[in-house]
Parts: sequence; structure tokens; C-alpha cells
Amino acid sequence: MKKKYVCATILFLISTCANTQPLPAAYTPSTYLPLLVNKKVGLVVNQTSMVGSTHLLDTLIACSIDVKRIFGPEHGFRGKADAGEKINNEIDVKTGISVVSLYGNNKKPFPEQLADIEVVVFDIQDVGVRFYTYISTLHYVMEACAENKKQLVVLDRPNPNGMYIDGPVLDTAFYSFVGMHPIPIVHGLTIGELALMINGEKWLKNDQVCDLKIVKCKNYYHKEKYSVPVKPSPNLPNDLSIALYPSLCLFEGTNVSVARGTYFPFQAIGFPDSSYLGFYFTPQSIEGMAKEPIHLGKKCFGIDLRNTKPDYKFTLSYLIDFFKKSKNIDKYFNSFFNKLAGNSQLMQQIKAGMSEEGIRKSWQPELEKYKSLRKKYLLYD
Repeated sequence: MKKKYVCATILFLISTCANTQPLPAAYTPSTYLPLLVNKKVGLVVNQTSMVGSTHLLDTLIACSIDVKRIFGPEHGFRGKADAGEKINNEIDVKTGISVVSLYGNNKKPFPEQLADIEVVVFDIQDVGVRFYTYISTLHYVMEACAENKKQLVVLDRPNPNGMYIDGPVLDTAFYSFVGMHPIPIVHGLTIGELALMINGEKWLKNDQVCDLKIVKCKNYYHKEKYSVPVKPSPNLPNDLSIALYPSLCLFEGTNVSVARGTYFPFQAIGFPDSSYLGFYFTPQSIEGMAKEPIHLGKKCFGIDLRNTKPDYKFTLSYLIDFFKKSKNIDKYFNSFFNKLAGNSQLMQQIKAGMSEEGIRKSWQPELEKYKSLRKKYLLYD
């Protein structure tokens, strides 16, 4: 009786908020609870999986849903691990439910981890960028569900970069965990729409198709700007960092810092050379954000973007500008760059001194094909 009362209270508060604030919003419980009643459930969730002010896990437990297992993506179930940091399996202290890490050697749920589960729920806030690894986790979860005959329910969320499409389309020769689909860097899809595309284009292994159910967002339109209520990962703390992320993340394939190791990551760019510009920052080891950032303890001189207005567009201007200032162009790029770019051409074009306009023209034919493909899978205007 107590659990039913708590569940009813949660649903009432959420429905009240939804009715008085017609803003872009994620799902509401009434749209997905009927899919989970009397089912054994697995959750793919992290710190962004909030239903109002309550985590999805707590909401489901309060509603007597049988949650068997939690699966956590990069950065972990609580979202506190650094980028690339190994995350071990654990037991959630609050609920006693086992948490399986899907980052590291086990990127796809094993059959035994799904054996006692009937329905898997995927609820993670994405940022609409190809190399953001939550969509790679989505792919592997879809594949595991297809192989093991499990239904996947995706609780869709607005895309904060969903108002535009830009960047080169991935060449599948550069397939990796930071690029698993032939889509542009800024793909313009919600995670639910992307799941439909993965299914529809038969991108899962052996052309499998996942038993997929999408629970749509409320009051969402692609052209509307959306402010993410919970930071999606440790180094994307605000709207500005999320807006700059598509352009600045390419620096992770260079010797230039994007201010990891500060409290303004992806809002500044710098390199340990005072000839760059007057502004500087010094990366430090910060638990839960960046334990070993590039140029740790060194003054990095460059550009402070914190006072700029979030401008939702993709640009190569920063990347090209810093390349031109580099005194050792042979060490500017590292082996990770082509995986982020999704091809080998972009690096060569920048080295050859091509303008951003010229580079953009080279990827337009594939980008136009993608835009036509995207229309087939849109759930929102």
C-alpha cells in the first residue's frame, strides 16, 4: 500500500508540472508504465534519467516495477567517471540492484545478463553528436536485445543540438566506438529517431532488427532550443559547452586542450605556448571530471569562449586557426583524429591549407543524401 501511495504521489506531481509548463519535455510515466507492469525489467540509465525530480529507477521501484538489473554507459550509472575511465560492475547501495558497466571490455550486454529480463528500458540524455558514445551504447543494447529476443523501450528525450545537421558523414572504414553509423557529426535526431534509423537501415550485426518501442517526448520540435536540466556528462556542464561540443571535440584528436581539468571544459581552447593568445588556463586533476587531462599543470594559452552566446552551429574555424598557429604541425594531430572526423580527408584538407568553405563543399553530397534519409525516421516536426 505504501509503495502505491508513493507512486501515485510521484505521478500526480509530474502530471501537474507537465500540465502547467508546456515546454519541451521527456516522457511522462503514464506513457510507459503500462509497458512494464508485471514484467522483469532491465534499465540502461545514468544521472540524466530523471522523471521530474526523481530518478527513473526510484520511480519504477515506487510503482512496484520489478527492476532486475541496471546497465551503465560511459561515465557510469551516477555519471561521475572521467571520459575513457574504466568502470567496474557494482551493486547500487541505495537499492541493492546489480549495476553492469557497458563501458570497457563489456560494451554489449551478455546473454546471461539478459536471461532473467523481459524488457530493457533505455533512458539517457544525448546531445545529438556522432562521437558522443551514448548512441554507441544504444546500438549495442539494440543488438543484444535483437539477439536475445528482448523488447527495447526507448524513453525519448529532446536533442539540445537537434535544430541543425552538419559535418562530414562517417566513412564506415573509420567505424569505432566514437562513430558506429554513417551519419554526420551533428545528426539532428533524437535518440529515439536514431534507434528507428538503426533498425530501418539494418545497421545491426547480421541485418538484425530489434523489437523496438519508442515513447515520444512531449511538446518537442526540432527547431526549438532545449536546455538540458541535468548535465549529460562530467565535462558538459552547461548549454554553452553542449553547443560548442560538436566543433571543439575534434581538438581531442590534436595536442590542443579544450580546458579539461578546469571548471569550464569545452568553453576554452589552449596550448602551452604564450604566442597563441593572452588568455590562459592551467589544467589540474579534478576528481569526477578529468583525472589526467592533457597538459596537466601547464599554462595553456588560447581563447576564452565563456562569454560567448551559445551559437548552435558546427565550425572548423577554431581547429584551422590553431593549426595555422602551431609551430610543429607534424605533432598537431594524433591517431584519434580520423576516428572523430569519421574520415581521413579532413586532416589532409586542413594540412593542405584548404579553407573551411572549400572543405564544407567536399562533404555536401553525402550530407544531402543523409538529410533525405533522415526524413524517413522523424518523430517530431
